Amino acid sequence: MPSPYEAAQLSALGHEWIAAWNARDLERVLALYADDFEMTSHHIHAMGFDASGTLHGKDRVRNYWATALARLPDLHFELIDLFLSPDSVVVFYRNECGRNICEYLRLDAHGKIAQASGNYGAG
Repeated sequence: MPSPYEAAQLSALGHEWIAAWNARDLERVLALYADDFEMTSHHIHAMGFDASGTLHGKDRVRNYWATALARLPDLHFELIDLFLSPDSVVVFYRNECGRNICEYLRLDAHGKIAQASGNYGAG
């Protein structure tokens, strides 16, 4: 089980996650993640990557996110709030379309994101 992280470390991760996406720097984003991390989002299935909605590992997720960035030239995230636990942060943000989203990011023992999921409103 990962060691508990300090609130300041988790908060810094949330801010860096937003900054990396807003820079549209895919390698900067991926540097926050463990090599074998798991990503879940309904967009994965919708974009034809995996019917399960889950991808494993940087190589598979890199292809998915590169496709998403190409399709979303105006991508921009505005941080609304961060929610912290001992080993995770939820980044609550608004995207370029004005939609509110929560991104759950659970860290491994090395401080890298091991599990992530994009969570979207039901409406």
